[in-house]
Amino acid sequence: MSERPTARQLLELHEVVKFYETVAARPALDGVSFTLARGEFTALMGPSGSGKSTLLNLIAGLDRPSSGGIIVDGLELTRMGEADLARFRRDRLGFIFQFFNLLNHLTVAENVMLPQQLAGKRPAEARQRALQMLARLKIGDKADQYPGRLSGGQQQSVAIARALANEPVLILADEPTGAIDSQSGEQVMDLLAELNASGQTVLLVTHDAKLAARYARRVISLLDGEVVGDTVLESSPAPSGDLVRLRVEDASKEL
Repeated sequence: MSERPTARQLLELHEVVKFYETVAARPALDGVSFTLARGEFTALMGPSGSGKSTLLNLIAGLDRPSSGGIIVDGLELTRMGEADLARFRRDRLGFIFQFFNLLNHLTVAENVMLPQQLAGKRPAEARQRALQMLARLKIGDKADQYPGRLSGGQQQSVAIARALANEPVLILADEPTGAIDSQSGEQVMDLLAELNASGQTVLLVTHDAKLAARYARRVISLLDGEVVGDTVLESSPAPSGDLVRLRVEDASKEL
């Protein structure tokens, strides 16, 4: 298990196993163990069927492991009931999905306000926080527009603002650039890098070795439900030239 002794652990997985009834021959996850420290930017990589999505669902408390332990911010998820898990997701996790999952009948600001209101904030307070987040992500002028009028990159920026609305301890980003063009994808990843530089912990799920090598500081590789690589990369969030090439090659070796 990878340790980070110099920083307090935010996420701990201990021998996590997940079986599905329809696939009895091989577990979807087979003894996965690793830790993430606060402030890390880590990429979780692996081919289709490697267990990335299963692992993300377990970390989010959307599914339960067949055995093993998962601790997030001091909370043992396997000991929590469904109501507590829902509050855990609402208050401590920020989700960024490939296809945005914005509500098109709500304005941009209302989308960002929604998780805050579910957490009990008054509308005026929630709107003020939403406008602050949108301004921080350079889309404050889109607050009263509807998501369908925005570009893909702008919609993903709204999704990031929504993910940050309740000040989560951990951002789970599942292929956040998969549905947008390369230029917008770079802007989205730059935003995540800036958030990480300010102290936000990010776990990025991606199949793109170049993306992982450019932005992440650590790459954990999965294959057939097992961790087959755990590589610490250079500290720079966005290097260029030969350093990018070397880091891409290093990350690719893990797959």
